[in-house]
Amino acid sequence: KLLQGSMTSEKKVILVTGGSGLIGKAIQKVIKNDQREDEEYIFLSSKDANLLNKNETFSVFERYQPTHVIHLAALVGGLYAHIGHNCDFFRDNMTMNDNILEASHKLKVKKLVSCLSTCIFPDKTTYPIDETMVHNGPPHHTNFGYSYAKRMMDVLNKAYNEEHGCMFTSVVPCNIFGPHDNFNVSQGHVIPGLINKAYEAKKNGTPFEIWGTGRALRQFIYSEDLAKLFIWALREYEEIDPIILAPDEADEVSIKDIAEMILEAFDFKGEVKYLTDRPDGQLVKTASNAKLRKYLPQFQFTSNRKAIMETVQWFKDNFETARK
Repeated sequence: KLLQGSMTSEKKVILVTGGSGLIGKAIQKVIKNDQREDEEYIFLSSKDANLLNKNETFSVFERYQPTHVIHLAALVGGLYAHIGHNCDFFRDNMTMNDNILEASHKLKVKKLVSCLSTCIFPDKTTYPIDETMVHNGPPHHTNFGYSYAKRMMDVLNKAYNEEHGCMFTSVVPCNIFGPHDNFNVSQGHVIPGLINKAYEAKKNGTPFEIWGTGRALRQFIYSEDLAKLFIWALREYEEIDPIILAPDEADEVSIKDIAEMILEAFDFKGEVKYLTDRPDGQLVKTASNAKLRKYLPQFQFTSNRKAIMETVQWFKDNFETARK
């Protein structure tokens, strides 16, 4: 029996929820160059199952019998999508996460890695934020529904581990961008929204408008870098506690600088307007990647400029089919 165990490496069936979204598409791309023989990836989209429905969630788990799960599916949106919809964001994300975690427990999934977000951290806090601070105070009032639902994933990971011995953990990326993002100006996040605005301004010869002053600072992670780190977490990361996935603090950049990189990528020569009567959102949200660097001191992040060039090129090449 021992000999047989050492001869056959056990097949991993890795179910990726939200598999057709920004991070899911990046994992599909990265895994092409890093596929291991004992790993089979299944990428789910909303067409395969409505994960808000418990029966559909369980039936998709029963169909594929995953040994591992990467849980990316969520109801998400930028600053302006959350205002006025906190109840929907809370209830839908709580329902989906509960379905996924319970299915993973009942079908004996060996490891589950969920995706949290740095926007769930307390609004009033010291910087840089780290993994120990997730529950230290209320989140920003604009997106409290989403934030509390995401925080509950960390609570459930600990509860499932304590009560059932499950290996459920989570990663906490900073602002993600890249190909296959949602480029909708009102619902999307800052970089894809600005890319779409720049495309339209250049095409129509109109001014390029930025909401706020542009002085807010952010850390951004390119979706392909995040995909590599997700795969690492699935294979190697063995803590229940979350881990922040963000570039070094020195790589923090202002929205103004990001906008200029986007305009440079489009070779935009028109007028630029800052709508200073509009809100900036939080001015800083610096996250510490000290824990990540302890594990992966050598990991090389793609520069913002190179990642933006690649994302703008993808958007131009896929303009007709891109989400917007």
